[in-house]
Amino acid sequence: MNLVDDWRRRVAGLAAALDVSEMTVRRDIEILDEQQLLKKIHGGASRINALTSVEPGFASKADRQLDAKRAIAREALSLVEPGMTIALGGGTTTYHLATCLGQIDQLTIITNSIKAAEALHQLPSQPAVIVTGGERTPSEALVGPLSVAAINTLNVDICFLGVHGIHMRGLSSPNLAEAQTNAAFIEFSGRLVVLTDHSKFGLRALASFAQIDEVDVLATDDGASAATLETYRPLVAELRIAAASAQTRRSDLAR
Repeated sequence: MNLVDDWRRRVAGLAAALDVSEMTVRRDIEILDEQQLLKKIHGGASRINALTSVEPGFASKADRQLDAKRAIAREALSLVEPGMTIALGGGTTTYHLATCLGQIDQLTIITNSIKAAEALHQLPSQPAVIVTGGERTPSEALVGPLSVAAINTLNVDICFLGVHGIHMRGLSSPNLAEAQTNAAFIEFSGRLVVLTDHSKFGLRALASFAQIDEVDVLATDDGASAATLETYRPLVAELRIAAASAQTRRSDLAR
C-alpha cells in the first residue's frame, strides 16, 4: 500500500493496513510531513503532487482556502506604508491584498495581474496603477517579454508575489513565462514578500524563479503544521503567520 496509487489516506485506514496504532501513524505522518515526503491533512495524509506544468485558472482557485488568503492579505497589508511603490504579482492571494490597499494613501502600484488591476480601479482612493503588458495566462496574469521589459524600467519598495509551490528548493510556477516575469519583479524590488496559504508547502512546479533564502517575508496561515513552519522559519528573513478559520480549512480539505 502506498500514497502513489491512493493519493489520500486516513489515519484509521493506515493503522489497520500497517497493523500499528493510530498514534504511531500520526507520529510518522508528522515526521514525513516535516521532511516534505507527504502532506499532513485533517485526519490523515496525502501524497505531495508531482512536478507539474499545468496552470489552474483564476476562477478555479478563487474559492480555495478563501479565509486563509484573506487573512494572509490582511497580514501583508501591515507591511505597506503611505507613499510606497509596490508590485503585485498574479494570483488569488495578491488579488485579496489589492482589495485592501485603499486603506493606504498615496500608493503607486505596479501589477501584471488583470484581476488585481480591476480591483484597484474600483477603490475609492484611486491609487496610481501601472499595468504591465504581455501575454495573458489562465491565472489572469500578463507575462512574457513585454511584461519583463516594462518591469525592467521600474523600481519598487516591496514586491508581493503568490506562488504555485514553495519548497526547500525554492519558489516555482507551472508557467515558464510567469516565472521569468516574477524573477524580474524580484530583481527590481527592495523586498520580496511571498504570500502563500498552507496548501502550497512542499509543492514544486515546472519553473523556479527564486531560492527560498531570497524571501524577506513569508506570509502564510496557521493551517500549516508546526513542523512545517519550523522547517521554513530559519530559511527566510521573517515568517508571519496569519490566523485563519479552522472551519474553512476543514471544508477545503474535504473537497
